[in-house]
Amino acid sequence: MKFEWKGVMPAVTTKFTDNDTLDLPLFELNIQAQLEAGVHGIVLGGTLGEASTLEDEEKRILTQTTVSKVAGKVPVLINIAEQTTKKAVAAAHRAEEDGASGLMMLPPMRYKAGDRETVEYFKAVATSSSLPIMVYNNPVDYKIEVTQKMFEELLKYETIQAVKESTRDISNVTRIKNNFGNRLKIMTGVDTLALESLLMGADGWIAGLVCAFPAETVAIYELQKAGRIQEALAIYRWFLPLLELDINPKLVQNIKLAEVATKIGSENVRPPRLPLVGEERKHVVSVIENGIKNRPQLPDYKNLN
Repeated sequence: MKFEWKGVMPAVTTKFTDNDTLDLPLFELNIQAQLEAGVHGIVLGGTLGEASTLEDEEKRILTQTTVSKVAGKVPVLINIAEQTTKKAVAAAHRAEEDGASGLMMLPPMRYKAGDRETVEYFKAVATSSSLPIMVYNNPVDYKIEVTQKMFEELLKYETIQAVKESTRDISNVTRIKNNFGNRLKIMTGVDTLALESLLMGADGWIAGLVCAFPAETVAIYELQKAGRIQEALAIYRWFLPLLELDINPKLVQNIKLAEVATKIGSENVRPPRLPLVGEERKHVVSVIENGIKNRPQLPDYKNLN
């Protein structure tokens, strides 16, 4: 499959049973909903996928299951979030064996690596795997920023092709385009800056609330791409209170609760995470219910061209 960094790629949640095992039937139900909505790729084992709680074998099962389910329709990416370079390289090899199309890759976990160390970490994977790599640049949550100067070094390696731009600095989209043109593809990674980033030139959207609202998310992307900005903006304005559930420490619980409301998920999370309770849960449920009550009617966004 020719890999293209474009469109909406859901960072899917990992579905668990009441006994804390992988719920593959429910997981596949959600993947099917994403495919039917017209997503352009699937991202596994990210923050929303509860990456830090997954065993290596579970990641392999999720990758193999997804590759089989999508049957070549869209690329499948698996996230690499490891504490050592050796483990990151091994994870890339497993991903390749399991049929993944590409990698989303965070800087080293836990240890706050310096710029040189971070560059060498990415280079080690880039030179040991043939899979295309998207650097996940999220200094807000993960405390390491991959700077423009660091990208100058990383882009010497052809497998490093994209960035998941999650710095929350909207001007970075223009900065990247000015410095690197189309050599570094931009996938916006912050739901509440998604349309703004796309209009500034981002190539696609690694999305969160798409897990519960796939059609609306893809519609925004397709409409803005077709130049129907006002229609995209109207959906985006409706969507914003829901999108704000993504920029929250409990984004996993929030989005899984939304998946329950749209009948393509469950509230089950893996401890130490716990489902929402009390006033916190009431607030999130209220946001979701209000969104569903006022859900917009979508145009035929799949046939705009």
